Amino acid sequence: MFDIKENLKKLPDSPGVYMHKDRLGQVIYVGKAISLRNRVRQYFQNSANHSPKVRSMVANIAEFEYITCGTEMEALILECNLIKKYSPKYNVLLRDDKTYPYIKVTTQEEFPRVVKTRLIKKDGNKYFGPYSDAGAVNNTIELLNKIFSLKRCNAVKFPSGHRACLNYHIGDCMGICCGLADRDEYAERIESVLEFLGGKQKKVLDYLTAEMEKASDALNFEEAAKFRDQIAAVKALKDIQRVTMTSGKDLDILIPLGEGEQQSVILFPVRDGKLSGRETFPMQTEGDDDYNDLIGQFIKQYYSQWSQVPPEILVPKELNEADLIEEYLKSLEEGRKIQIFVPKRGPKKALLDLALKDTQEMAKTLEEKLQSAKAKEDAIRARFFTILGVNKENYRIESYDISNTNGVDTVGAMVVFNNLKPVKKDYRRFKIKTVEGPDDYGALQEMLYRRFKRAEAGDPGFSTLPDLILMDGGQGQVTSAEKVIKAMGFSIPVLGMAKDDSHRTRALVNGQGHEFVLTEDPMLFQYCGRLQEEVHRFAIEYHRNLHNKNTIGSVLDNIDGIGPVKRNALLSHFNSVDSIKAATVEELMEAPGITERNAIAIKEYFS
Repeated sequence: MFDIKENLKKLPDSPGVYMHKDRLGQVIYVGKAISLRNRVRQYFQNSANHSPKVRSMVANIAEFEYITCGTEMEALILECNLIKKYSPKYNVLLRDDKTYPYIKVTTQEEFPRVVKTRLIKKDGNKYFGPYSDAGAVNNTIELLNKIFSLKRCNAVKFPSGHRACLNYHIGDCMGICCGLADRDEYAERIESVLEFLGGKQKKVLDYLTAEMEKASDALNFEEAAKFRDQIAAVKALKDIQRVTMTSGKDLDILIPLGEGEQQSVILFPVRDGKLSGRETFPMQTEGDDDYNDLIGQFIKQYYSQWSQVPPEILVPKELNEADLIEEYLKSLEEGRKIQIFVPKRGPKKALLDLALKDTQEMAKTLEEKLQSAKAKEDAIRARFFTILGVNKENYRIESYDISNTNGVDTVGAMVVFNNLKPVKKDYRRFKIKTVEGPDDYGALQEMLYRRFKRAEAGDPGFSTLPDLILMDGGQGQVTSAEKVIKAMGFSIPVLGMAKDDSHRTRALVNGQGHEFVLTEDPMLFQYCGRLQEEVHRFAIEYHRNLHNKNTIGSVLDNIDGIGPVKRNALLSHFNSVDSIKAATVEELMEAPGITERNAIAIKEYFS
């Protein structure tokens, strides 16, 4: 089992993010620290100094995990990403990474601008950041505008005879509005700006240093101080965060860990350009498998189980059969290019370095983590054996739930757990077809009939049968499920997860109404609560998406000249109906395929 006292001694004195977990390994709190050693130890010191909330949390901590970072700012952004991912019980303030400033170069414009933004869009423009110092961002943008005489106004087109603004007259603009700017020269300046923001800052720093010294030699100390501040602002921008890549790409980082028969592969998923956690996969080896065997087999076996493979997989060393494995992954993704490579420079290299450093720290406690996970699985298995009288090495558990709004847009959801772990590739969603109105029992029976009918037909997506079915509900849901399963000739135990007045799972219920109370069994209580929350989340998420799609579709489809293609183009461009309503005719015409006639029809419809 995880020894908290021993692992507190191994904590590094470096910035990072820590995750407190309960007995089931579920994350209950995520926090950041300048020093992981000092911060995490504080939780386990004199409880009299803690608030009631912290005391309650500490009482539920069975283990902790941490990810090291290079700076406090990296830790803060990773903390935000992990809070969004896990929604921990004891976290209250969910910080949004939109609060961090980025520098945007509007490369999609004929004459690009350099501006500050807190919102990243997939619009083809170049983004740099996020940055920890908003003041440095402002100073640097002003500096770049001044050095390169860049365009500052947001107008894209200018009428003939347009009068130049003050910036042109004082030499801070090339006169774009008057048609005086040379397009090629301006493009060269923007290229220099992109190089600067990409990290090649020596030229600008040398220029500023020379100007500062010149002003100082002339005893113009006020001017020298301005250059000094500009140098400080430029240096502050070097703190670009490695946990966020502004390109918004999906990729995975794979790191091997361990020796002999105790080997694992550590996977760091990056989604939408954000590092979003860490997963450990123990590998069954013979003790003499080398790097190529370990990583190569992991890639082939792991990604063949998933419906989508990220376009890039980063590894710490060259893989012998990388080309062959890429072709295999390409076949899984219907021809989409997959690249396995070792990054040599830039933000991907920084992300890989961060993962390698964290894995080195992780090696100290890996064996304890594996033993702890096995002990939890053994404990859960023993509890189900007590209830069901069946002893199995691995329990596949399927859980079902129904979601609708007053009987409208009824959907069903199925989630799958193998022992303690969710098997998300086996999750399934059902759009209820034969039941009208708020009839949860009928909808549940349709869903189970379709699920097991597909199993009878040999559908590989449904062929693996569960060892136990847990229904989100009580005796009524259990008996409804049992009727369908028995009628189809299957013999699978079914239990219901009955809730208390606070909507927490209080007991497991069988078809005869006998209850197995969970409040006296904390580990099983947490396990069932976690499973119930997961199936409920999955059902509501599908219902909400379907309901919103139907609602949105009905509104836009009523507009003359707007069919499914143009409707989807509008929603993709504006993200919401409210944004479409607020847009001008000119802005509406910026959406792909939207003509002036369409735009006028949209404005008339909403007005």
